[in-house]
Amino acid sequence: MALLGFCASAATPGAAAAQVPADSVLVRRVAAALEAASDLPADSISVSAHEGVVTLRGSLLCGECGGNSTPGGTATIQQDLGALVRAVPGVERVVFDLVYERPEGNP
Repeated sequence: MALLGFCASAATPGAAAAQVPADSVLVRRVAAALEAASDLPADSISVSAHEGVVTLRGSLLCGECGGNSTPGGTATIQQDLGALVRAVPGVERVVFDLVYERPEGNP
């Protein structure tokens, strides 16, 4: 009987939301994944989360950048970041708030 009660409650509308980890847990998981990825610039990115939606904020150095939107040549960085973050359990969606800056001395 208890098993049936459990299955029935798992189908209730609020059950999906209950499976999303707490925002602080999600932030720690994503930050750890970014730090473990040696080929991605995790030190210049801050992570926040709200109900499974992870936001990445920060600035990245890019020699081929032309503005704040994803310039041609940096799409790979954003795609790699997105793939890494989406692979973290509990992430429902990724929002990017990144600024691409040119290194000093690079016109």
